[in-house]
Amino acid sequence: MIVKFYSRPNCELCIEGLHTLKIVQEDIPFTIEHYDIEGNDEIHEKYMLMIPVVEKDGDIIQYGQLDYVTLLDALSE
Repeated sequence: MIVKFYSRPNCELCIEGLHTLKIVQEDIPFTIEHYDIEGNDEIHEKYMLMIPVVEKDGDIIQYGQLDYVTLLDALSE
């Protein structure tokens, strides 16, 4: 399973969110593909106010303040 993680540099919420996602990864095996929204105008426009964003199979699982339970439930399905 591949999970996309969208963030930007120097974003404290993104650093915390990635940490939470990696804790979930200890319980469920998946690959994290990390995307810097600053490097792509289309992605930047789409997610600029939402980061961090976690996406699986084209669907947004969670954004902003990420939490373990929500991510675990969504990625366990």
